[in-house]
Amino acid sequence: MRAEEGVSPVNDHTFLRVGGELARLIAAYDWALTPLGPIDAWPQSLKSTISLILHSPVPIVTLWGELGIMIYNDAYSLFAGGRHPQLLGSEVRKGWPEVADFNDNVMKVGLAGKTLAYLDQELVLHRSGKPERVWMNLDYSPLINEDGVPCGVMAIVVETTAKIKAEEALRNETRLLQILNRTGANIAAELDLGKVVQMVTDAGVELTGAQFGAFFYNVLNKEGESYMLYALSGVDKDAFSKFPMPRNTAVFEPTFKGEGVVLSHDIIADPRYGRNAPHKGMPKGHLPVRSYLAVPVTSRTGEVLGGLFFGHNEPGKFQPDHETLLVGVAGQAATAIDNARLFQAADRELTVRRNAEEALQRLNATLEQRVLDEIAERSKTEEQLRQSQKMEALGQLTGGVAHDFNNLLQIISGNLQLLAKDMAGNARGERRIENALAGVSRGSKLASQLLAFGRRQALEPKVVNIGRFIAGMGDMMRRTIGESIEIEIVRSGGLWNTLIDPAQIENALLNLAINARDAMPDGGKLTIEVGNASLDDAYVRRNPEAEAGQFVMLAVTDTGTGMTPAVLAQAFEPFFSTKSVGRGTGLGLSMVYGFVRQSGGHVKIYSEVGQGTTVKLYLPRAQQNEDELIETDLGPTIGGTETILVAEDDEEVRATVVEMLGDLGYRVLKAKDAASALSIIESGVPIDVLFTDVVMPGPLGSPELARQARQRLPQIAVLFTSGYTENAIVHGGRLDPGVELLSKPYQREALARKIRHILALRRERG
Repeated sequence: MRAEEGVSPVNDHTFLRVGGELARLIAAYDWALTPLGPIDAWPQSLKSTISLILHSPVPIVTLWGELGIMIYNDAYSLFAGGRHPQLLGSEVRKGWPEVADFNDNVMKVGLAGKTLAYLDQELVLHRSGKPERVWMNLDYSPLINEDGVPCGVMAIVVETTAKIKAEEALRNETRLLQILNRTGANIAAELDLGKVVQMVTDAGVELTGAQFGAFFYNVLNKEGESYMLYALSGVDKDAFSKFPMPRNTAVFEPTFKGEGVVLSHDIIADPRYGRNAPHKGMPKGHLPVRSYLAVPVTSRTGEVLGGLFFGHNEPGKFQPDHETLLVGVAGQAATAIDNARLFQAADRELTVRRNAEEALQRLNATLEQRVLDEIAERSKTEEQLRQSQKMEALGQLTGGVAHDFNNLLQIISGNLQLLAKDMAGNARGERRIENALAGVSRGSKLASQLLAFGRRQALEPKVVNIGRFIAGMGDMMRRTIGESIEIEIVRSGGLWNTLIDPAQIENALLNLAINARDAMPDGGKLTIEVGNASLDDAYVRRNPEAEAGQFVMLAVTDTGTGMTPAVLAQAFEPFFSTKSVGRGTGLGLSMVYGFVRQSGGHVKIYSEVGQGTTVKLYLPRAQQNEDELIETDLGPTIGGTETILVAEDDEEVRATVVEMLGDLGYRVLKAKDAASALSIIESGVPIDVLFTDVVMPGPLGSPELARQARQRLPQIAVLFTSGYTENAIVHGGRLDPGVELLSKPYQREALARKIRHILALRRERG
């Protein structure tokens, strides 16, 4: 009977009193079924041996008799893993069949009275049901019975697998570090681009165990599809000579865009594989590839120089450690390529200087003309500066006008919306209110455009890839400009990100597209191009508004009528328009100008009569990863029963919003300034939402009111409103993080949704 069947151990077996799992199992085992016989009949030598091993913390097993019946201690049961407790009482040859021959020799030597010792002996055991390489220190000693005759073997088993694997990993890590250091040292001293990329590719093959590796330069042909093979390792170049250069396929594209490492354990099973005609995968005769690893090589400027590609004909050959190593190698390669390029550029610069010195005397003859040209250029620059100063002054003026205008619109809009409820069922009254609200909407749009031109908007910028963003606007653009105009979108590879307000860049692009449409009454072509651009000091000297640096350039080009120099000079001024009365406000381009300038960018316009127009927006580069853009869920307009404190200094605006909130079911408290609002908060009355105007009279400002309100009521939600935010909650032209703003004038539905939104955010914060 085995122990797991629940039989209790015999109480008089004193040699088992040490306790522990194995003592209990030995006592409960039906030894009569084995050559050892009943436990009561065991010789004293066997009992003493068992008592000895049960006391030991070291894994020990006795192999008793000619068959090697296994009896072991608790420490050995841990070593046995899934074979325990079945090993207890079994013959060693049957208990460990995968090493039967090894144990046969152990029994032969031990029963002959001799000892054996093995240091870090490697064996393959099936402790968990599958083959497992293990290493052990093994010591075998004969067991002597009362007659002095060997009757079994005692085995001390100390597993050293962890140590051996750690030593092996250390040796491998040392080898890899030697390769990395050797590669780094070699390429750091090399200025020949060809040798640099060859050394890097060779190192990648050695580090990963790939069958072959290649480096491709990110050089596109005129179709924008092909890359140039520059280095090959592991195979002869003849293996690739019969194939054309690879195209911009779904597998290759992420690497040459610099989107990160591509690691596939089986590229044939990868969803990106086989999606591009004509080959639908690797062309016939290509080296077989299953394991695939590709790493972009990116310059310090952000330019994707090329890619390192490695392959193996067996799946699962590349691991995350290989990815880490190759990222380091790619970084070394990028630095070396940059240095080699700098050396080549310096060499070219020296050549240019020598040529310049030779030409200097020839240029002296034209000195007078060059002076005249310089004066003309300076005059042009001064004129541009005066124009910039004029635009700045206009911006300040329009910002102030928009502030008061929005407050007036809020009073009109709020009262019209309240009146609409009273006029329900009166068709004529409803129609008039609807017309009046439409006028308010147009006025609000006008004020918004004035704020945009004046660089006074509360922007909510996100890190955006403009190429992907514009691609998602394709259908909207086609619906906006009609079928008579062809649209082409051109996106460069390796496009940088930019920090921009997505809603405002969408409005800007639509404004430019509508202007282009109006300039092509008989149809034409609209080209939207996105690429990386660097503005240097020479450009800034010619364009004082611009700043030197890296930008994402968005260009909108039409084939329309174009503009005269006189019209071009006024194109960005507010209310200037060449369209007939009623067809435009003249604020479209001025809004685009103000928004881009407020975002830290630059706008340049080129136009010729009969040749069309190009507007280029230079948006500053962002180094961060792209933000996820979340679509706003409008949902139904609902109210609530929470308590809202309204702080508004304009009495008429305050009265209107209090009534609107009350109409939505809320309990409303009101204050004429921030100090009065704070007194209400300090009274202890429960308040769920503080709804406060940004700019109010008195020593206590709205941001400070919000801060003190949160100190006293940590769960309170805060919503700001304003017709013009100044610098209270907007800094650098951007809304402060975590600030919720509802701009005036707002509709009842917008107010209702915003209140529910900030209450939902409060619940999420807990």
